[in-house]
Amino acid sequence: MRILLAAVLIVPIAASARPMVPADLNALAEISDPALSPDGKDIAYVVTTTNAADDKTESHIWLAHWDGAKENQLTGRTGESETHPRYTQDGKYLLFLSSRTDPHHHDQLWRLPRAGGEAEKLTDLPGGIDDFSIAPNGARVAVVAPDPDPAETAKTPRPIVIDRYRFKQDIDGYLTARRKRIYLMDLTARTPSRLTSGQFDEYMPVFSPDGQTIAFISKRQADPDRSYNFNLYVTQAHPGSTPRQLSTWPGANNDPDWDSPPSFSPDGKKIAYLQGGPPQLMAYGVRRLAIAPTAGGKVELTEPELDRNISHPMWSADGNSISALFEDDGVVRLFYFDLPQSLPVAVTQDRGVILSYTQAAGHTAVVATTPMHPAEIFAQEGPWLRRLTTHNRALVTGLDFGDVSRTVFHSRDGTEIHGFVVTPPGAKPGQKLPTILRLHGGPQLEYEMAFRADWQILAGHGYQVVAANPRGSIGRGQEFSSAIYADWGHKDAEDVLAAVDDAVAHHNADPARLGIGGWSYGGILTDDVIAQDRRFRAAIAGAGIGNILAGYGTDEYALDYETELGTPWANLATWERLSFPFLHNDRILTPTLFLCGEKDFNVPCLNSEQMYQGLRSRGVPAELVIYPDSFHELQRPSFIVDRMQRYLAWYDRFVTGAAALPAVK
Repeated sequence: MRILLAAVLIVPIAASARPMVPADLNALAEISDPALSPDGKDIAYVVTTTNAADDKTESHIWLAHWDGAKENQLTGRTGESETHPRYTQDGKYLLFLSSRTDPHHHDQLWRLPRAGGEAEKLTDLPGGIDDFSIAPNGARVAVVAPDPDPAETAKTPRPIVIDRYRFKQDIDGYLTARRKRIYLMDLTARTPSRLTSGQFDEYMPVFSPDGQTIAFISKRQADPDRSYNFNLYVTQAHPGSTPRQLSTWPGANNDPDWDSPPSFSPDGKKIAYLQGGPPQLMAYGVRRLAIAPTAGGKVELTEPELDRNISHPMWSADGNSISALFEDDGVVRLFYFDLPQSLPVAVTQDRGVILSYTQAAGHTAVVATTPMHPAEIFAQEGPWLRRLTTHNRALVTGLDFGDVSRTVFHSRDGTEIHGFVVTPPGAKPGQKLPTILRLHGGPQLEYEMAFRADWQILAGHGYQVVAANPRGSIGRGQEFSSAIYADWGHKDAEDVLAAVDDAVAHHNADPARLGIGGWSYGGILTDDVIAQDRRFRAAIAGAGIGNILAGYGTDEYALDYETELGTPWANLATWERLSFPFLHNDRILTPTLFLCGEKDFNVPCLNSEQMYQGLRSRGVPAELVIYPDSFHELQRPSFIVDRMQRYLAWYDRFVTGAAALPAVK
């Protein structure tokens, strides 16, 4: 089955269309978390927009109709947010999470009658709720609730006492003995009961079709912090039951960071979930679809081995197939696996990205995007995707976007590398263009055939954008991803420099007007590249690190470091080699803008500060921007706009403005 995804996303460009600018970031709507009603007539979903007056984002629940009627907003008053919509099986109610009325701004569970009326609050747990699952009869819910933080009710500050191996995490802060627990709650009595015991974090509870069993994810080991071995468990849906472990793989099984809940077969006898790669490869490994018998026994893997990441498995109503998202070389398609052969069959073609999907009553709805259009909700109907929402239509029809094309070229050692080139609107054939090389984070991520506002803003400002998926990226198999294992800034740096060579040779990039930049691992790779190559007139390193030695014990990656690199005291040569952008700072002549979030525990600001200090010490033009009260991913809208404005200003100053570079030490 082939679906013409690109065609249905095309929106005519208005005659008065203009280039995209940083302020347009506040007008974008993010679409997520779709949920089809049991009768298949409606899709509840979340729309996140910017409240510029309060300088924050707000998320509200909307309703799209399968018959194509105009979408309408279900929840939301200014200053509030609602997320995670889920229908009861009888279709009478919609449950969701919101922090409205909670004194500590924790999410609680709310219920809204589908027929209309006011939402009612169902829980008042002191630590709030992270996730929930509704029993088939609608009478009970299983909720994931963090332990309350004593500091929230203390009159004076208390010392933070830590004795864990992994003791910090971005956004969550310092990790103490507090854990995430699963509770069962009767919606009539509204009294929660703890389902499981022990000092473990528990995630993603899912009821079996008969409501008697709950599957969930946990690391129930002596020291969970020292392992990647998440496992799939089942327990009877009443307190006091003893969980049974179903997964046997020593690596990660359905890691919660993959955001893919396990899925029961319609008869409740099997559970589909994700099995990660070898534990020593961590996130470099490829995720496969696995099926475990609920009663216990041999786990089956999909065959043939696809060597591509799978996510969001979901059983068909007849139990004869499993749908899933399939990540492949810059696109994400919806597939289904016929059972028992487990042969994959494509549902959508490779012209865009399916971000998420939902199924009910024989219907499938998807959240889809292409490079030329932000995400919307679509109904899948045979060989077509039919648009159901228009949240970004007004913005898109008023903008003139740069053309996005795919590229294929070869790195220094002959490895084939894939990427993208974004041509500025109105660029003339043969015109030499100032060009910015953008580097993605991860490194186990990829640039995809999805809309990216940063590319279009740079293109709208007159810059050609080059974006490569170097080795270390996902989407092209485990060997390609793990090629940079314990060797950052080497093969991947060669790959992205080859992208620049290709752009100069074949895409009109002006070799005298080049810039580079990225965020997170993109910032790390930026530091690596400018320490090896001086062709760039300007660089931007956001939330990066040039001295890996400084990361150990100051960020959240101790287990990753020790698994991939070994400890610094036992493998100092490896750590020094990866820290060359800082230890050989004298090689860098490129004017560099460093940016970071003040409260980032993922890649703390001290890493940007060290690189900034080194360049300033030597007289290399550099600037450091610290965003107050911000984590690894910026959340305050004004900061996100400010960052984009600073990108443009820095590149304008040194790439197109050709500012004179002072002598350096």
